[in-house]
Amino acid sequence: MEGARLPFRGRACDTASQMDLSLTLGLAAGLLALALVAGWRGARPPNPHRGPRMIPWRFIMVTAAALLLPMLIHLASLLGLTPAR
Repeated sequence: MEGARLPFRGRACDTASQMDLSLTLGLAAGLLALALVAGWRGARPPNPHRGPRMIPWRFIMVTAAALLLPMLIHLASLLGLTPAR
């Protein structure tokens, strides 16, 4: 397949990031909402009549919060904040 090409031309390595401000804000908001909902669900008292919880809400909360941290760092870098030297 010598002549096979992609239908579009890819970006060069030295161009701007494809994860722009709107995508970063959307992912950060979604992860924050997921962490808050999972924290709320995980803090509810157990109901023995309904059986055991089948969804690990606390693990989901911690995972969403851990994934939120790099999003916030990326958001800060997009806004032009740099660490002090």
